[in-house]
Amino acid sequence: MFHKAIVLVILTLVFSSTVFTQTKSNDQFLWDDQPATDWMTQAYPIGNGRLGAMIFGGVSQEHIQFNENSLWTGDEKETGSYQNFGDIFIDFDSTGDFENYARTLDFEKSIHTTNYTIASNQFSRTYFASQPDQVLVFYYSSKQKGKLSGKIRLIDAHESQIQGAENELSFSGALENKLKYSATLKIIPKGGATKLIKDDEGNQMLEFSQLNELTIYLAAATDYSPLRSKGWREGDPLEMNQTTLESIANKSYNQILKDHIQDYQSLYHRFQLKLGDSNANHSGTTKQRIENYKTKADLAFETLLFNFGRYLFISSSRQGNLPANLQGLWNHSNNPPWRSDYHSNINVQMNYWLAEPTNLAESHWPYLDYINSMREVKKRNTQEEYPGVRGWTVKTENNIFGGESFLWNTPGSAWYAQALWEHYAFNQDKNYLKNFAYPVIKEIVNFWDDHLKRREDGSVVAPNGWSPEHGPTEDGVSYDQQIIHDLFTNYIEAEDSLKIDLAYRNYIADLRDHLLKPKIGKWGQLQEWEVDRDDPNNKHRHVSHLFALHPGRQISVNNTPELAEAARVSLTARGDESTGWSMAWKMNFWARLHDGNHAYKILQNFITLVGDPGFNYDNGGGIYSNLYCAHPPFQIDGNFGYVAGVSEMLLQSHEGFIDLLPALPNAWKDFGEVKGIRARGNVTVDMNWKDGKVIDYTLKSPISKTVQVKLNGELKQVKTTKL
Repeated sequence: MFHKAIVLVILTLVFSSTVFTQTKSNDQFLWDDQPATDWMTQAYPIGNGRLGAMIFGGVSQEHIQFNENSLWTGDEKETGSYQNFGDIFIDFDSTGDFENYARTLDFEKSIHTTNYTIASNQFSRTYFASQPDQVLVFYYSSKQKGKLSGKIRLIDAHESQIQGAENELSFSGALENKLKYSATLKIIPKGGATKLIKDDEGNQMLEFSQLNELTIYLAAATDYSPLRSKGWREGDPLEMNQTTLESIANKSYNQILKDHIQDYQSLYHRFQLKLGDSNANHSGTTKQRIENYKTKADLAFETLLFNFGRYLFISSSRQGNLPANLQGLWNHSNNPPWRSDYHSNINVQMNYWLAEPTNLAESHWPYLDYINSMREVKKRNTQEEYPGVRGWTVKTENNIFGGESFLWNTPGSAWYAQALWEHYAFNQDKNYLKNFAYPVIKEIVNFWDDHLKRREDGSVVAPNGWSPEHGPTEDGVSYDQQIIHDLFTNYIEAEDSLKIDLAYRNYIADLRDHLLKPKIGKWGQLQEWEVDRDDPNNKHRHVSHLFALHPGRQISVNNTPELAEAARVSLTARGDESTGWSMAWKMNFWARLHDGNHAYKILQNFITLVGDPGFNYDNGGGIYSNLYCAHPPFQIDGNFGYVAGVSEMLLQSHEGFIDLLPALPNAWKDFGEVKGIRARGNVTVDMNWKDGKVIDYTLKSPISKTVQVKLNGELKQVKTTKL
């Protein structure tokens, strides 16, 4: 159930003498020696699954931009876009040049810190996002007491007037779709004095002087509901804010911090990865490590980027909330690129590939719940476009109310259904399969049963398809055919588990067998279209005709070697350099082809510093200095796809057995360790390797059972240890 769209920020300014030192493992933090000046490429993100913030860490002026993930324009007909909620600026009175500056993002605790010195006085700040208490906490300090003076400004990104009362600022408004929103900032000072003042436009501000500590609570909410039956609206955001503020009134900062760390680490610490020596000496800021990566091996940085992806995923996707969108949770614009939407032709799906393998099944739920919540609107829209069909499908751009735009992406809902099946495949919960996943999967199967074209020669094709995002619109496009095959396969296996409708199961199995099959073209490639027109010089970022290789399972090295070789030919022709998310997908492709060195080559290309936050993605992508994936511009799917790709290099289980180290590159062969990686069948794996061979491993499952494992090239029957 989606909880209320309530967010709360606590800013606490108190003393702490902490200064930055590189005492942590080199794969667990980001850091820089200057404040951020650019949102997309430099600021660091924090989030609790509903509320996100970007921290700039300015010395004389602190800038905190914040989001709440249900603040959307649009409705069931118009897509609209994800919106910026607002900003907090704190203008400090401290003067003089600063030195010893460091801002750090710690993945292990989900804590951001900023430290610097002015005139021998140490200033420190700590920031974190608490999911249990729905608070962000910003903890500022000065070694010398009474040195905290300045002004606090709260800004509504939609320009409503800022109101004030004693120790309080607030704003309220409604978007063009009548979605209500509100934010209230409340301060609790210790020492010194505070007062309300106004700017030239009449907006209230808070002035503080000579304080020892300052705590600022920011509660924010919308009246969004995920229930169409309630008109997508419920509650009063002003009242929700008050309830939230009251719920933490008697809770100490230390308790909030303790609860935050415990909650976050309950997810983050399930999985551990070590590639070589994570404590090897790699000095310099994160940006400098990216720059040095091209000339000096840094396995710890490759692990760091993996850990950052899991950090972002936990921070932007928590059960009970909306799923991570094109930018996860973070957006500073009211007209963001591609609406910061839910793109159905690769992007939202890629966001969730990492959920099950990296032991974050709970964080998969926002996406699964989202799919379920959209069904009724999508059925209506689909009926209008394709009269007489059962079930539903989607367009390419999608919002949180069922609204959609751009072109119809007819296999999009079938791709959604893969996530529903994968959650069952990894966790084996038959109640979930029967009562949640199966009804949705069958609806989508019904759509394709009605929409498919039966030809006189007995073949069955999807009509009027389009291979994203290029080429003609025509029947039998490989992208469509492969996703439908995957849908039917998942439905058949669901029926085999549940035994609900054997007759329809057999009917769909026969229909699947008549689907137009993958074809090998004149230059040995896997054809993107039924007509053999593939251009070997085409470097397009989308490689959608390899869906059957990944994330599908119709093509594999072991079961369909000729088709796998054709996929290799196509992938080689497409090239190794591309946009950020495209390179992440190619890592997964090469891993499925058991070519760890080629997957690693793509990984190395991905770790390329991109400085321009603009939209020119023809020159290729990479990562920004804050490790956000550069499409460009920023898209979070590349960060998540990188994590999925590394996971595929270490373990695969889509062929009916557990394959340990199926695509280990030479660069990782010396030694390594992974703990908590998940396999289909509800199996958790720990393993160590040396010289490219697994030397120790443990397989755990809730009920001890025998599973087939490929270990150092040999298939074995292994009994799991009971969890």
